[in-house]
Amino acid sequence: MTIPDILMVICVLCIWSLLLVNVVLIIAGYFYYMKLEGEKPPELPLGEEPFVSIMVPAHNEGKVIVKTVESLLALDYPHDRYEIIVINDNSSDNSSALLGQLQQKHQSRNLIIINTDNVIGGKGKSNALNIGFERSRGELIAIYDADNTPERTALRYLVAEIVNDAKLGAVIGKFRTRNRDQNLLTRFINIETLSFQWMAQAGRWKLFKLCTIPGTNFIMRRSIVEEIGGWDTKAIAEDTEISFRIYMMGYRIKFQPKSVTWEQEPQTVKVWFKQRTRWAKGNIYVIVKNIPLLFKPEARKIRFDILYLLSIYFLLVTSLLTSDALLVLHALGYVHTTIAGLGFYLWLLAITLFVVGTFVTLITEKGEMRLSNLAIILLMYVTYCQLWMLVAANGMYQYLKDVIFKREAKWYKTERF
Repeated sequence: MTIPDILMVICVLCIWSLLLVNVVLIIAGYFYYMKLEGEKPPELPLGEEPFVSIMVPAHNEGKVIVKTVESLLALDYPHDRYEIIVINDNSSDNSSALLGQLQQKHQSRNLIIINTDNVIGGKGKSNALNIGFERSRGELIAIYDADNTPERTALRYLVAEIVNDAKLGAVIGKFRTRNRDQNLLTRFINIETLSFQWMAQAGRWKLFKLCTIPGTNFIMRRSIVEEIGGWDTKAIAEDTEISFRIYMMGYRIKFQPKSVTWEQEPQTVKVWFKQRTRWAKGNIYVIVKNIPLLFKPEARKIRFDILYLLSIYFLLVTSLLTSDALLVLHALGYVHTTIAGLGFYLWLLAITLFVVGTFVTLITEKGEMRLSNLAIILLMYVTYCQLWMLVAANGMYQYLKDVIFKREAKWYKTERF
């Protein structure tokens, strides 16, 4: 076999191994969703609700912050049993004025506004959460992003789960795309979120009792935050980073899909690319930080997640870029590989599995069972998914720049619309 043949075989094996892992997660996640449909979720007895501190880190969120706070004030949870702490972190827009008006409007409500400057603030979401935590008093801590409008029952579902199981260190709900019908990009994001975020979470919980905290709509025990010393200010993917630390303490993180919040997603490719690069860079930081756990016996429960992230951000991206390059170079006559034809048919089969598997995940959501989504998913594979490879590569480049130049974490603002 020639060197191109060997490279192609390695790439195909890597890609298909990860594809099969994803298929297994989809199947397991589907059964988890079906199981929940037939079960009654845990209930929280009236009068026994624990006090909850809801924290909302915000930086220049004037376009969305009012709607977010109003939705949090309307939660189906006793108003004297939760507080809302908005950390208006070094904002230069009209956020401070808008939040001041909200505070006057809801004087009887437990709404706390913390305005920071560029001395103590402006250093990223983790730093803002640490500032808010110092002012909080709840035995449970809930986090919502500044563009979120949770459903009225969202918090109650999360609290009921964590109160009824002492083994749970955190419980996550899910976020949905509020502006999914805005354009083709937001439809792609909606499908990606439902399929590769939540179905994967459901499958990992079903098979391994593992979940990763998202950046929003989750709750955790105050004692955990105190024990780990707060959020890692170097981590811009603070949600993934804190998930690993919770597991190392012996707790579990459960996924409760009935707890739903709606959030605004990027509406332009430029904003999306910047946001996803930040996510990729943050997750690469977490991977590098936690690689030593692979060799520690006490970390055996989270080895799957470490290996999974390693495979996605390093193995899969490298294999896809290499195989695509080899196929193009073979077609142009610059290299010769005897298995190019096989690689092409495997590629077509991979697309088929991608389309079918992704469509199956959508039937678990009301309003998503549309035949038009089949065409959207196919188009998504040849456009959106290919852009994701560039995102991952750029995330690695940005991470290396941060390491080399020792840059501090800062707010990477996602533009709102």
